[in-house]
Amino acid sequence: MAHNTGALGEGAVGLKWATVVAERPGWPGVQVLDVRTDDDAPTQAALVYLDLMPPARVGAQVLVNTTAGELELGSGGYQLVVSHQHAAQPLAGAGHLIKLRYSPWQLKVFGPEDPSHPDHDRLSKATDLGGLPVAAAELYSQLAPLAAAFSQEAPGRRLVFVMNDSASLPYAFGRLAGALRGAGLLAATISAGQAFGADVEAVTVHSALLIACHLLAADAVVVCGGPGLLGSDTPFGHTGMAQGEALNAAVALGGRPLAVLRMSAADARERHRGLSHHSQTVLQRVVLRPVTVAVPQTCSPELSAQVRSSIGRRHQVHQVTVDGGWRQLLDASGIALRSMGRGYTDDALFFDAAAAAGAQLARWVREGD
Repeated sequence: MAHNTGALGEGAVGLKWATVVAERPGWPGVQVLDVRTDDDAPTQAALVYLDLMPPARVGAQVLVNTTAGELELGSGGYQLVVSHQHAAQPLAGAGHLIKLRYSPWQLKVFGPEDPSHPDHDRLSKATDLGGLPVAAAELYSQLAPLAAAFSQEAPGRRLVFVMNDSASLPYAFGRLAGALRGAGLLAATISAGQAFGADVEAVTVHSALLIACHLLAADAVVVCGGPGLLGSDTPFGHTGMAQGEALNAAVALGGRPLAVLRMSAADARERHRGLSHHSQTVLQRVVLRPVTVAVPQTCSPELSAQVRSSIGRRHQVHQVTVDGGWRQLLDASGIALRSMGRGYTDDALFFDAAAAAGAQLARWVREGD
């Protein structure tokens, strides 16, 4: 019988055996190793996801996925451990929901959609968000300014983060959400779809929104992917499309949807300067009903006019004034603003746009008091 490799063919995954030379400081859910693939090769950093396997020991043989490193993608320079000689473990614990389905790393998780979960009955009756404010963003780096501005404008209120599966699938890979959670700027986290490892597991973004509303007492929700988005310089071939799907989910469930704009004054790519073509495509072609769009007061008159002419005919555009207090909250928590290698002083517009959305969410929450 002929072997059908589909569109991938041989060599679609880079795999190498390596030896663990040392262990580095890791972070929650992640073990970081120094590994060497050959005796004369330099050591490289490799990650073990502890949701998938137990830690590896110094001296162990590990199989590492080298694909992102060989392609020089933005994976932080890490190799990824596929398995190691001490990885064998019995299946144990509760849970019948499967993620990473039928991949070699499929795992079971336990969440409110599991019939044996204590909150299953409550969730099975939940079908509406009752006007809950829901922001949808494209980039993981928009999460920090949004959460900080929300906290500044609505202190003590509960903002829940839903990580969809449009980018990295392990929640543990991105440390930003954990840092925001530790600083009290996020109340809880949910990993939806094939993403895994957050506080709560959900099968879809729709059910994640209902979990946030009915089980986690959210005052507002923000949905976006983890780090590692994929773009292709084609109109619909980018993971920002998931932003539109999240906005449609919020509309379908009776939420109050808010689009977080991707804006930049410094991106080297013309298609992302001003209002990104990703935001324009999502709001012009993907979102099926009118939503609210937050524009920061730091926009130039020309850019504000572009937003209104390109998407203001379908959606409600709100210009939002936010002071710098949200940046002080992040500074006090030791959380740095970074996106595509740029900080706030490099591209203030990018971060201000996300902060404007956080402030708008908070104002909706205060209106409901």
